[in-house]
Amino acid sequence: MLRSILNRLLGMITVMALVVTIVFVIVRVTPGDPAAVMLGPEATASDIEALRVKLGLDQPMPVQFLRYVAGVVQGDLGQSIFLGQPVTTALLDRAEPTIFLTIFSLLIATAVALPVGILSAYKRGSFFDQTATTLAMFAASVPSFWLGLLFIQFFAVHLGWFNTSGYGGPGASLAVRLNHLVLPALTLGLISSALITRFTRASMLDVLNDDYVRTARSKGMSEWRVVLRHAFKNALIPILTVIGLTAALLISGAVVTETVFGLPGVGNLVVSAVLRRDYPVIQGALLVIAGAYVLVNFAIDMLYLLVDPRVRY
Repeated sequence: MLRSILNRLLGMITVMALVVTIVFVIVRVTPGDPAAVMLGPEATASDIEALRVKLGLDQPMPVQFLRYVAGVVQGDLGQSIFLGQPVTTALLDRAEPTIFLTIFSLLIATAVALPVGILSAYKRGSFFDQTATTLAMFAASVPSFWLGLLFIQFFAVHLGWFNTSGYGGPGASLAVRLNHLVLPALTLGLISSALITRFTRASMLDVLNDDYVRTARSKGMSEWRVVLRHAFKNALIPILTVIGLTAALLISGAVVTETVFGLPGVGNLVVSAVLRRDYPVIQGALLVIAGAYVLVNFAIDMLYLLVDPRVRY
């Protein structure tokens, strides 16, 4: 087991090294001078040259790469051109809404998908199964911005239960902030539940007719104990995989939802950075999102060891 963990840690380091290299190369291969692109067409030659010196673009490429890697290792992702602050600080300031939104969305998606997927597999071919499968396919095809606008119109404007946008003022309480997250979390959670539902149903169908399930039934166990303790436990590996992928997608895919609901999260920051051509922020966000992907995948691999003893050996 220790060897397996070490191999996965080595894989994490390798992946992040590749990501750092790719992010560094992307900016350098962009047509035109990166400093001129950042400053826009109205910048003077002296302004462009000053920015090139500030960003270290006047140095040879190997020197730039080593400086960039050294900064990333130390947690220095550069300086935002437009915000006038370190990229790390800008990302940390925007991290709270994105983290809470990801957690609540994943909880909603899991709470909806697991019971529906299990019951749909158990009642295969029934009206419930066909309805659940149809709704899952519909939810997977619904654009998040469209569903978010519908929720705003009905729950915020028509009923007045929730806020239409924002994340509360600087001194807002946690309850106020969570109230702002209800609608965006529902939007992402319901859409994300479609994939988990389909994988849960498929995984349960694979194990419900296995020999050990029939043996458990023949011993007189209750039906739901057979389904939940024996069948569901053995179907968990692919379900955990898709839940982990969903969590990683929620971290990186909340850009549209954060923009619709006006949440000051990382996604909104990335959109602003793209519009302003603030490349240091874009690079830093790419590295953070890639790191989140890698950490989530590592956490899922560790859960495999706890759920299935066969993986441990």
